[in-house]
Amino acid sequence: MFVHAIGGMEDHCHVLFQLPPTLSLVEAIQLIKTYPSKWMGKRFAWQKGYGAFSVSASNIPTVVRYIRNQERRHRKMSFEQEFIAFLERHGVEYDPKYVFG
Repeated sequence: MFVHAIGGMEDHCHVLFQLPPTLSLVEAIQLIKTYPSKWMGKRFAWQKGYGAFSVSASNIPTVVRYIRNQERRHRKMSFEQEFIAFLERHGVEYDPKYVFG
């Protein structure tokens, strides 16, 4: 995988990466969650699920900026509010009981 950007807050993280055709999304998420867990300590835990979205090559710089500016954005809107707004803005159907566990 080629990683373009990684950024996080206390309750979530964003990773923008290029997924090689030889690796499934599930395998990539497994790798992303496994290795940091080894050095983050016993108090750290990942949530069960994840959100994954594709991005066109022309939008990579915009998404990198988005990831780098999380802290400023979340002063105005929580991660949960932003995620639901993103789903709704892009017409993604969802069941609220499954979005955040």
